[in-house]
Amino acid sequence: MPEKSPDTSVILVCAGNASRMGGVNKILMPLKDTTVIGVCMSAFQNCPDIAEIIIVTKPENFQPIQEIADTLNISKLSHLTEGGDTRQQSVMKGLKLVSKDSSYIAVHDGARPLVKTEHISKVIQDARVFGGATLGVPVKDTIKVVDSGLITDTPPRSSLWMTQTPQVFRKRLYFEAVDFALEHNLDFTDDCQLVEAVGGKIYMTQGDYTNIKITTPEDREIAEVLLS
Repeated sequence: MPEKSPDTSVILVCAGNASRMGGVNKILMPLKDTTVIGVCMSAFQNCPDIAEIIIVTKPENFQPIQEIADTLNISKLSHLTEGGDTRQQSVMKGLKLVSKDSSYIAVHDGARPLVKTEHISKVIQDARVFGGATLGVPVKDTIKVVDSGLITDTPPRSSLWMTQTPQVFRKRLYFEAVDFALEHNLDFTDDCQLVEAVGGKIYMTQGDYTNIKITTPEDREIAEVLLS
């Protein structure tokens, strides 16, 4: 049986202000033998389902990211483009550059470098079945709903999951959701929310707890430990 051709374009979103990092550019921070974005690109480069990598970031990051990609032989990096004012706007900038040959769109936080290649493949496979899928893990703690400092509800933990990335969608469905958001002036912080707004059903693909997002300086130290 012939091997399936790569059919998924991934948009790595790296356009944030790193306010919780004290202004430090987290995607260019050293990690393992490269940088945060270097480890992240490598995970998608090694995934046979990924056809191309599009990075949305600040213009001053273009050259260093390209140099990192060249050093790591990241052949799938197709575009570097500037982000927008919000996460959704940044993703839309990347969306304009997606290859017409791709059938699926994956969106991933560039600051989640520890995502495993096998989990990327798994969430893409689930998106092929359901139209959309996201990586996530069950919550470990009891969650409380609080209003004005008082607990108002305790949702059953068995039904609660922490959403991660990548989030993967059939391209036609994702474009439909984007058109809907633009028409109704909606802006979401989560791509699943965007697709849910047009009735899309999203499958929760179980990943693992090491797929952390580097948000504070301590997170990078944790990432180093997890990688070693």
